[in-house]
Amino acid sequence: MKAKKFKKLQTLNCHGNLIDLSTPKVMGIINITPDSFYDGGKTFSENKILKQAEKMLSEGATFLDLGGYSSRPGADDVSEEQETKRVVQAIQLILKEFPDTLLSVDTFRSKVALQAVEAGACIINDISGGTLDPNMFKTVSKLQVPYILMHMRGTPKTMAKLTEYKNVTIEVIKDLSEKIAIARAEGINDIIVDPGFGFAKKRSQSFQLLNNLELFKNLEVPILAGVSRKSMIYRTLETSAENALNGTTSLNTIALLKGASILRVHDVKEACECVVLNENLRNVP
Repeated sequence: MKAKKFKKLQTLNCHGNLIDLSTPKVMGIINITPDSFYDGGKTFSENKILKQAEKMLSEGATFLDLGGYSSRPGADDVSEEQETKRVVQAIQLILKEFPDTLLSVDTFRSKVALQAVEAGACIINDISGGTLDPNMFKTVSKLQVPYILMHMRGTPKTMAKLTEYKNVTIEVIKDLSEKIAIARAEGINDIIVDPGFGFAKKRSQSFQLLNNLELFKNLEVPILAGVSRKSMIYRTLETSAENALNGTTSLNTIALLKGASILRVHDVKEACECVVLNENLRNVP
């Protein structure tokens, strides 16, 4: 007879809504850019943004993550004004139609984060973990919203050249641990960590991080896994991002088994199915 498993209670305070992460949640990706690696240009118009938001919410997304700056390797720079305009318009558009939506803004710029939260976003998702804007931690603390702290080196333009590690798992955990301490000292309460699959990591290093994902639980904060349709999948399978859904589902399942609390995905329905099946597996008497 198996010993009963108790889930550790983890919650996020999103504008007064307490989101319980003891059951993993799904975050749908909406890129408001013309050049994202998988869906660039697909959700660039108001009508397409609303259709995508409606689809993801109906399929079970708890959060929608809006990005106005492509972070694909080698991506072109986007001005702060352009990024702000893209995300704020999308936030206002979605909340007018779906007022209870929990929106995350995918940005490494504190001014964009500030205006996005003022427009109604309730989570800041920072791919740089505070390294590209010295005012980010202070801004998040002032806003008192959950903060997704991702590991990356350099910028989207330079990160592909910054992949030398003695032990990628140990170094990423150490870096995140140090940044969590700084963020806590600044007064940030709700922190989620993202190992940054594919960001300043070779393919083999991303797989090493996934294989060791349970070690990130030692940071004592929720873990976000963002592997959706990434090159670690489609290059390994010798296919394309468009044909990487099955591979994404496989790795999302592994991430859940190893302790991920949030799956950040392009395909919400399939990710929610992974969560349901994983929960049934975890709850077997």
